[in-house]
Amino acid sequence: MTTLEKPIPMPHAPSLFNDFFDDDTFFNKSWFSKLPAANIIEYENNLTVELAVPGMLKKDFHVDLENGLLTISCEKKEETFENNMHYTRKEFSYNTFNRNFRLPDYVDMDNIEANYTDGILRVMLPKKEEARGIIRKEIVIK
Repeated sequence: MTTLEKPIPMPHAPSLFNDFFDDDTFFNKSWFSKLPAANIIEYENNLTVELAVPGMLKKDFHVDLENGLLTISCEKKEETFENNMHYTRKEFSYNTFNRNFRLPDYVDMDNIEANYTDGILRVMLPKKEEARGIIRKEIVIK
């Protein structure tokens, strides 16, 4: 039986297809985004920023506000050691990210709150009293 193989133009270059299915290398590639997915939801009285960051602890996060710029960062270090000196694998883990969001003028900067539950970091940005109830209007593109 003959096995068909696709010719590789540069045999020494890593294959994206092969790396995708290689559990040991795919998620460690620098081209793979390290930024967590973000949702920004507007309610009548507040905006909420949600970041999907499972596996972290509350102490790993830093949420800062400076001159209307909300910065959410996280740093987590882990080392796994095995007592057997003849191990064939030893893993280190270092996860970090930094996201910035320019806040609109109508956010009440003094009453921002954050919580982390079930792998989701939520930052609640209350609207100033005069901005509450403002309805956004969609503009139809012609």
